[in-house]
Parts: sequence; structure tokens; C-alpha cells
Amino acid sequence: MKASQWTVLGLTGALAVTLAACAPNGEGNGGENGGNGASGGDSLSVLIASSGPAEAGYYQEAAARFTEATGTEVEIVVANDLIQQLGQGFAGNNPPDLFYLPWDQFETYASQGFLEPYAGDLANAGDFLPALVEQFSYNDEFYCAPKDFSTLGLQINTEAWEAAGLTDGDVPTTWDELATVAEALTDGDQVGLSMGREYARVGVFMNQAGGQLVDGDTVTADTAENAAGLEYLQGLIADGSLVFPPDLEAGWGGEAFGLGRAAMVVEGPWINGAMANDFPDREFISVELPAGPGGPSTYSFATCWGMPIDSNTRDSATAFVEFVTTPEEQLLAAEAFGVIPSTTAGADTYASQFPENAAFVAGVDYAVSPVAFAGAAAAVSEFNTELENIANADPSALLAGLQTNLQSALDSARG
Repeated sequence: MKASQWTVLGLTGALAVTLAACAPNGEGNGGENGGNGASGGDSLSVLIASSGPAEAGYYQEAAARFTEATGTEVEIVVANDLIQQLGQGFAGNNPPDLFYLPWDQFETYASQGFLEPYAGDLANAGDFLPALVEQFSYNDEFYCAPKDFSTLGLQINTEAWEAAGLTDGDVPTTWDELATVAEALTDGDQVGLSMGREYARVGVFMNQAGGQLVDGDTVTADTAENAAGLEYLQGLIADGSLVFPPDLEAGWGGEAFGLGRAAMVVEGPWINGAMANDFPDREFISVELPAGPGGPSTYSFATCWGMPIDSNTRDSATAFVEFVTTPEEQLLAAEAFGVIPSTTAGADTYASQFPENAAFVAGVDYAVSPVAFAGAAAAVSEFNTELENIANADPSALLAGLQTNLQSALDSARG
């Protein structure tokens, strides 16, 4: 998660071409089993992406526990390139029985009829956090069970905080307070605040101003509220208290933070592992993002367990999803590789066991998903390019281009 959340989304256009060549609902399937070509029998193929050995190891062990409990054999396949391999599986009429499906790919697959809408039938369907259920619903139907999630928070370098004479009472909860502490933390050696110069970070401030990019079937990018979010950031830039990572000779916010070039950054819980691995001496806390004039807001990045349409291993695959989304298994996953459980009970327990991450859990109550409908990637990519000039650009002009491009993409997606 060190790179942009939109790096993967940039592949959506190519993915749509791949999927268009496939045949959902069994159409054109020459396989003798019909349906989606998934293997029958009491075995499952599960395609995952792995952040490292800990994640892959957990699922190998979980699969073994599931096999012992049910007799169903599970093959865990760790993808080298999840999106590419998933697209190839569908194109070849041989998708895995279950697979990781990131938030930014969900609607592309759902809208083209490649997903089995099984999640509403799970025995624990009512246990998932409501925001995640909404994120993985299409046409008001709950499609695939959330695996885990992350939100954005504000990381504070505690050594720099104390050196600036700030206390617990100064932790910012509003935009004005954030501007004040960012200025106090800025000196010749460090900037007060940094974050990625991209929609996946900047867009949160637009939301906090009361804006949104899409309202139903209407794009609402060029509103005064979204402009206010950009104007707030421009004020921080003008004050010298917000500098983006490339201008700090850092590849991403976490690196700028770890190197001590930024006293605060906006990142998710993945920063914990990055600091532990690369900057083990960096002491910090994570708090909820300050609220803007429109209220609190953060982004939710999640992955669900996708299942191909008309799966002939639906029962076994459903049982596996129910197994790995029990609070017990989700907490084992959290302990193994740091993810936040997707169920209410699991997330609550996680917040108690890992108080340093409580802010990320609290954020799910008001988190929204970044815009990710099929076709939005190109518009967002263009907006990210335009944001390179955010310091001096006219916010209305930036948003006008986004408005046009997103509306065109939405019209095509909704057909």
C-alpha cells in the first residue's frame, strides 16, 4: 500500500477489454461443466494477493484448519499480478473458485455480470460493518463478503510534536487546528504535513468540505464544496506547512515521515509495517483525520471475497468465506499481517487489542469509498496529473475537467 491506491485502478481499462471477451452466465462456454468453468468436487482454488510471507502463511494455515474441519481441500494460489491473473482466468473460462477483489475493481466485475451475488446469503451476512456492505453492493444487492479494510488517519511524529511544545490537547480535530499545528511543526528541517498528491488523499479534504464526486447518476465534481477542499490545501501549501513527498525527496508519505522530513502525514494502517521495517526508531501515533466544515470524512479501502457467477462450488466456497470471516479467524489474520477485521465484533475486539489502530477503526463509521465505477480510472488519472499543479491552479478549472471526464465515464458505465 506504499504506492498510490490508484495504481491498480489504472489497469481497469485494460481489464474491461479482457472481461468483454469473456462469456458470463455460461454463454459461449465450451467446457463440459458449463457455468464458469470452476472445478467441481470437494476442493477449492483460492486466488489471493499477498503483502508478504505473513499474509500468504496465514491463509495457508487457515485453509488447513478449514480442511480439517470440513474435509474440503483448499489450494491457496498467491498471485504475482492479481488483476492480470484474474482477468486471464475469466478470459480462459477457468476463474478461481474464490478470489481477492479490491474495492476499485468491484463494480467493473459486478456491472459486467461476472460475480455471484452470494454475500447476502451468508450465515454471518449481518455481521459485517455497514459501510463495507454498502461498498460491496451493486444495484442494492450485497455481492461479496468484505475480507478486511483500512481507512486513512493522521500520523503524528511524537518527538517532533513534543519539541514544538505541543500536548495531547493540541491534537487537531478541525481544519483550523490542523493548520495551526502544521505551522507549529514546520521548521528548516521538516514540514508540518505531507501526503500523496493524488485523489486518494486530496479527495478526502473535498469530502470533508461537504463535497462528493458522484450523486446517484450525476457527477458533482465541480461544486463549491469540492473547490473549498482544494482551496484549504492551497492555503497550507502557501503557508509552507504542506509539502508533497516528491518535493521532500521521498517516494510516498510514509517515507517522508520515516525520514523525519514531515512531522505529520495522511496514511492508513499499512504505515505501521513500513515504519517497523524501514524506520524502527520512528515513534508516532495515529489519530482520526480532523473534520472539515462538512464534517468528518475518510476513505475506506477494502477487499472482498469474489466468487464467479453460477459457481458450481458455491456451497464449499461460501463455507470457506464464512470460516475466514469469523471473529476468531479475522483476529488471527490481524495478528499475522495487520489488517482490520471487516465484521463489527472483530473490529471492536481489534480496536481493544491494538489501541494504536483504534483511529482507523473509528473512521469506518463515516468512511466513504473513493469513486471507482467502471471507467472512472482514466478520469481520476487525468485529475491526478492536473494535481501536480495544485499550488497555483484554479480549483474551479481543475474540477471542471474532472467533471467533464467523470460524467462521460459515468454515462458510458451506466449505458
